[in-house]
Amino acid sequence: MTRSLRLFYIALFMVTLVVLGLWSTRSFFGFSTNADATVLNGRWAKAVETHYDEEFPIKRLGTNLWAALDYKLFNEGRPGVVLGHDQWLFSDEEFDPIVNEELNLQGNYALVEGVRQELKNKGVKLVMAILPAKTRLYPEHLGDVKPSSIHANLYQDFHAHVAANKIIAPDLLVPLQQGKLNGQQVFLRTDTHWTPDGAQIAAQTLAKTIAEQTPLSGEPQRFVTEQVEEVTHKGDLRLFLPLDPLFENMMPPTEPLQKRNTVLAEGQAIGDDAMFADTEVPVALIGTSYSANPNWNFVGALKEALHSDVVNYAEDGHGPIQPMLSYLKSDAFKDSPPQVLIWEFPERYLPVNNDIGDADPNWVAELKEAGARQQNVAANTKSETPDRAQN
Repeated sequence: MTRSLRLFYIALFMVTLVVLGLWSTRSFFGFSTNADATVLNGRWAKAVETHYDEEFPIKRLGTNLWAALDYKLFNEGRPGVVLGHDQWLFSDEEFDPIVNEELNLQGNYALVEGVRQELKNKGVKLVMAILPAKTRLYPEHLGDVKPSSIHANLYQDFHAHVAANKIIAPDLLVPLQQGKLNGQQVFLRTDTHWTPDGAQIAAQTLAKTIAEQTPLSGEPQRFVTEQVEEVTHKGDLRLFLPLDPLFENMMPPTEPLQKRNTVLAEGQAIGDDAMFADTEVPVALIGTSYSANPNWNFVGALKEALHSDVVNYAEDGHGPIQPMLSYLKSDAFKDSPPQVLIWEFPERYLPVNNDIGDADPNWVAELKEAGARQQNVAANTKSETPDRAQN
């Protein structure tokens, strides 16, 4: 390469960088930071750097182009999503093998039993809402990819363990399958979560079980659910396909979501008795984004099905265990324990090492130890029963 050609390439490269740099500065029109981000503490510079990095044109072009190649050539997305047939997306948490899965399983089983004992000491009845995986409801859209062996019997094993500990846990899989057969879509096509129809089916199943096995005291209330608006929903799993804006047309299409709102029926009293101002809480709900996100109206469906108020302590993005541990240490639990606590627990969280947040690790270990001891007692009692029968 001649000297003139090298200089030409250098000049072309510099001009390209300058043009792209100037182009990316357009994003700073209207850019602002938080009040606590100042030059002196370095947060302003960090905010500017992050914003510039996100808006740099080459980065977006490269991200979109690489994602498009993966999507079209290899039928793959970013880690976090598994591509099924017919534009269906699944969370890879329902497929991947898990490190120390057996150890995690036993620890989480023991923790569930330890939590049951904590609740029992306060006179609270635990009802588990074990959510079956999306892959279990829609296996016809999986194609060739299959969940790892740990997931095969996970739902059934979870139910067997809680039944051995005498924890109420109605089967939600069969009613959801029946709803699907009746033409209802119970999980969203491009999202991890269930639909409002799926949430309603689960709520009705739970309410029926609670009425039969641990009925609520107090005057029943009547709630009504209304359809409020239909919105275009972009599923959370589409975020693992960074194809927009350049290849938006290649993305799995968005889907409609009919939002619902549940309110106390007209004419119902809102006095001290209705609002349980005497500190008696009928039902509390702990769980994940299946319960915390108002898009699915799970809390509202529970209120209507139970004919009772439901206090929601579910948290988005923290799994099922961390919100429970936080609740057990809260003033709300100490001062106003509910009659019934519904613990919404997706099956896919069972074999993983769940985050405990700010909870004291020693206290969590004590809960597990107490739960493990009780499980051993139950197992020994069960094994001795046949011998006694023979004698």
